[in-house]
Amino acid sequence: MSYQKPRTQHDYKDLFWSLLPLVLVCLFIAGVARACAFSADGPTPGQIPSVDAEATLELDARTLGFPVRMPVLGDQWRPNSANKKKTIDGAGGGKVSTIGYISPEGTYMQLTQSDATEDALAREIIGTRYATGTEQIGDRKWVVYAEQGTEPAWITDFGPVRVLIRGAGDNATFTTLATAVGQAQPLPTS
Repeated sequence: MSYQKPRTQHDYKDLFWSLLPLVLVCLFIAGVARACAFSADGPTPGQIPSVDAEATLELDARTLGFPVRMPVLGDQWRPNSANKKKTIDGAGGGKVSTIGYISPEGTYMQLTQSDATEDALAREIIGTRYATGTEQIGDRKWVVYAEQGTEPAWITDFGPVRVLIRGAGDNATFTTLATAVGQAQPLPTS
């Protein structure tokens, strides 16, 4: 059994030894906080990552077994990501090719191509939203999935392939990407 002094016999040394761990923890937190930098102007944009969209889509065309299209978007559209997930499991599922772009306006847009059904593709990429309308872009009808507070998504059917575009862009940005996809020819599969 350990001995404890009665409270009336505690002195300043006891107070010092009980507060020392608290002071050390506060000094550690202050040191960590000092290493952080805060800006009154808010965050500053960093380097946007880039990927080789052409090489990625050509590889997907050779390995996925369905026609993959590479839209010609111009130099101001910067491909910045490629999704490594290559399948949608479950009923109507299939293989997937996804490339992300930064539009000239600075918004993120995603292009997903798949041999999955429209329902399976929509369920995988945008969740439980319902179709809310259509957009006619050239000779192609795009089914629009839009809900308040979420990024819109458009899906069209190219026969053996469904194409989904989604992102933070406005209607003109969606139209530009949809037009480029509609005009693109499938890449060689070998």
